[in-house]
Amino acid sequence: MQNAAIKSVNVSSLKTGSAQQKKSKKTDRRSNFGKRFLSSCMEFQSPTSRPTRSDVVLNHHPPFPIIHQFLLPPPPLPTPSTVLLPVPFNPSLFFTMDNQRSISLLQFMVDEGLVPSVEEEDKRKSVIRKLKQVVSSWIKKVACLHQLPDHQIAVTSATVLTYGSYGLGVHSSGSDIDALCVAPFFASIAEDFFIVLHDMLKRRPEVSYIHCVKSAKVPLMRFKFEGVSIDLPYARLNVLYVPENVDILNPFFMRNIDDTSWKSLSGVRANKYILHLVPNIEKFQCILRCLKLWAKRRGVYGTLLGYLGGVHMTVLAAYVFLRHPDATLNALIMHFFQTFAFWPWPTPVMLQEGMLTVIDGIETRSYMPIFLPSSRYEHCHTSITKSTFFRIRSEFLRGHEMTKDILKPDFLWDNVFEPFPYTERYSRFLKICLSSPNHYALVEWVGWVKSRFRGLLLHLEATQGFCDPNPTEYVDSEKTEPNVIFYWGLKSNKNNFLDIDSVKGEFMKIIKNGYEGSPGRMEMSILLASQLPN
Repeated sequence: MQNAAIKSVNVSSLKTGSAQQKKSKKTDRRSNFGKRFLSSCMEFQSPTSRPTRSDVVLNHHPPFPIIHQFLLPPPPLPTPSTVLLPVPFNPSLFFTMDNQRSISLLQFMVDEGLVPSVEEEDKRKSVIRKLKQVVSSWIKKVACLHQLPDHQIAVTSATVLTYGSYGLGVHSSGSDIDALCVAPFFASIAEDFFIVLHDMLKRRPEVSYIHCVKSAKVPLMRFKFEGVSIDLPYARLNVLYVPENVDILNPFFMRNIDDTSWKSLSGVRANKYILHLVPNIEKFQCILRCLKLWAKRRGVYGTLLGYLGGVHMTVLAAYVFLRHPDATLNALIMHFFQTFAFWPWPTPVMLQEGMLTVIDGIETRSYMPIFLPSSRYEHCHTSITKSTFFRIRSEFLRGHEMTKDILKPDFLWDNVFEPFPYTERYSRFLKICLSSPNHYALVEWVGWVKSRFRGLLLHLEATQGFCDPNPTEYVDSEKTEPNVIFYWGLKSNKNNFLDIDSVKGEFMKIIKNGYEGSPGRMEMSILLASQLPN
């Protein structure tokens, strides 16, 4: 394990011919994408503004208790850091360097293959279209089961809305699709969604690895549709007919909905609201793709492991973009690092400045509170701890130091996006190996354990002082059972002793509490950096 960017593979399954074929296809895809992507992005220097929505109402109260607390508006941007410039100042040179950096960043994106091919895009659209057809048939069946009148059965409908990285248009090749099933009031989640719809999907030949995650904060079904991974939560509205492209920002549809539906809809609403706010969607997508890649490379991306998730990165990127809509891509990256390297946490980040905000009691103790833009009452749930907050803040400062000098002669974007050197930073690692008899059971087991990682992280912080949970998932190809392995960095201290049996015992108590499936196996051990696999 040399860095956070290494992808886990089973070495025995690699074939030379297969690798060459994939490389050839990847090269062709990048080449085709590069031509149209660079061409379209060169228009960023003179972006056209798009009017923002003026009819969006944000005064709907959520269906859960809140604690009223007045917050100060977001702080002003920090004063610009000193830029090393020659004397006398040459504006032409400054803007030339800024433009060159922006072009090289675009080329870097092309080389990294951040955007899926046209064929992949068409496949995803086809999958969503077929999923909508299944949902349309399902709601008619449910209406009949509930013995609704014939005229209501004829008009009732349900739909599927995409959100997350796919909904924002910043997904990468191979990433999953976050889709939301939105149905009328009479379709229950317990029986109609998790039983009737589940059985309909399971019988389809295109669907595989389907299972229900009922215990999550947002209950959902997880499956693959024609090989594309899909997370499908559920929301129901107090209407009989749900339009295919329902405007979920319309307050009419948010009337008297239940708690689960409110939480499920929050991601869709946040996506749509941000896309209405930003003046240049293509430019925003470009900067967000870059920042997500940076977070993944530097090992600070992964909500369940205490780091930033997609929604957090989206709000932070939008905050900077809305304040510098005409800046170049290079300048936006610089502003991003400068803004959040010196942000006075825990002052919350809010896209609506000056808004009187109410938050719940849990989020008042958050290290990095970030608020959803679609509501005055909702924040982006985080699992950030003392250790992960330190890591995120350190990466913001590193990014600022590397990008602040616009005239730096040896500047390379590759250095900014360099994978985090775990083996150079930590001498000891906690190895967590999760395994199950089959792939289906492993997916469910790993998902459940990851959702409880915060408890383990807090325990390690209490005993060791610091822990860096590397989000990368590895695979031991020598094991016969399907497995996933995590390596968490531990800093050396005066007392390096760690009672693994005690740590494992305490964590197993957390894991077993509420788990409904058949638990897999978990092994823990301490490794030195020299003992890590390559």
